Amino acid sequence: MPIVRSAQSVPHEIHGARFVSYATPLTGSKELCAWRGEIPPGTKAPAHTVTREEIFHLLVGDLLITLDGRTERIGAGDTVIVNAGATLAVENPTDHTALSWVTTSVGLEAELADGTRITPPWAN
Repeated sequence: MPIVRSAQSVPHEIHGARFVSYATPLTGSKELCAWRGEIPPGTKAPAHTVTREEIFHLLVGDLLITLDGRTERIGAGDTVIVNAGATLAVENPTDHTALSWVTTSVGLEAELADGTRITPPWAN
């Protein structure tokens, strides 16, 4: 039975946020990836278009989520469904770190506004 212990999680940092990877093909998952996002105060991540659906659940804090040009404030316990092909931006306007849990299918890529493609290791 694959169990990923907290000490075995793998942290990654990009655009001012931290992504702590738990479920990937490297840890035994065949179809899904899951990670904890740590979004520090004042972080404004660049908008990016995703190639796979993401389920973004906010565990702690408040965030501004912009999805396809529409901005909503979300709080702890809220879940955002980000469909494949949608453009997402995340901002933490508060003075506390927000924590999220995100799940997607293996193979997620993201494209930034300038055309840069990112293949995040926490989702592949």
